[in-house]
Amino acid sequence: MKILVVEDCPTTRALLGIYLRSSGYDVFFAENGLEALERLAADRPDLIMTDLNMPYMDGIELTRSLKSDPAWACIPVIVVTTERDDEERERALTAGAEGYIVKPFTSDVVSEHIRQIMSDRSAPGGGASG
Repeated sequence: MKILVVEDCPTTRALLGIYLRSSGYDVFFAENGLEALERLAADRPDLIMTDLNMPYMDGIELTRSLKSDPAWACIPVIVVTTERDDEERERALTAGAEGYIVKPFTSDVVSEHIRQIMSDRSAPGGGASG
């Protein structure tokens, strides 16, 4: 499974890469939403993990762009952020994100979110979780 990590912080990007690769995922990266959209044309992910606050295009804008485009709308999005605010969580889920992880996180939390979302998508009806 291929995962696109969209994160402007090099440390968090590296940490997510380590967690995901150690779980057997193929991982590639973008530093912001605009770069992520460019990467989609070359390498289609099975799942996208995005930071909420980034320059040029934030995670909400990226999620809305993805979910409004039939070519990308089916790719699940997990927002990974420092924002603990329920309003921010609701904004992300309303934009179309299937998951929301608050930093700091563990590899177990990341893996469980991915498993749950992919399990929900493969279930009859293909529902999303949050």
